[in-house]
Amino acid sequence: MFEAAIFDLDGTLIDSESRTHAADIEAFAAFGIDIDPVFLHGLVGVDDQTGGRLIQARFPELDMGAFQAVWRDAVARNWAQGLPLKHGALDILGQLAIPKALATSSTREHADLKLRLTGLGVYFDNVVTVDDVTAPKPAPEPYLMAASLLGVDPARCIAFEDSETGARSAHAAGMTVVQVPDFVPATGDFAHYVATDLLSGARAAGLI
Repeated sequence: MFEAAIFDLDGTLIDSESRTHAADIEAFAAFGIDIDPVFLHGLVGVDDQTGGRLIQARFPELDMGAFQAVWRDAVARNWAQGLPLKHGALDILGQLAIPKALATSSTREHADLKLRLTGLGVYFDNVVTVDDVTAPKPAPEPYLMAASLLGVDPARCIAFEDSETGARSAHAAGMTVVQVPDFVPATGDFAHYVATDLLSGARAAGLI
């Protein structure tokens, strides 16, 4: 039924979103801001540059250079605690015999670091990062590029995502979308299947 599987990374395969969320709260607190959780939820799944623009628009008086420096330090400390894998990540990656790729909003540097820390890099034929595209998620380009690199029609690909931003991207690319929400609930607007974990989502889609 499917000729390739394309995965998001943060919040889908690794439990990094909760660690980054904690760093966000810590960075805003350093500048005296008790950040609204709803605003932080809107940053899930977006790339750093887009997130920076959203923060600057919300807090125009915030010194973004200073904020980003504090945020990077907070992220490094939180990631140093470890990046656990999401439930079923190794199982599904090990079971799938079809080509696999990553489509992530992380930079190449951060994606490579996360893959090294978790050992997941060996499972993927290609990795598409925000540095490789001109229009990041929620635009379809990351998923279309991943399918192209694998040599597979997007309509024959299944995509795994946690965020609304990512699910919208994969859906716009014409893929079958399995959404496994992390700490932000899914609306299901851009998913063919919404599941509690990767394996149950794969089973529902008939992948395994």
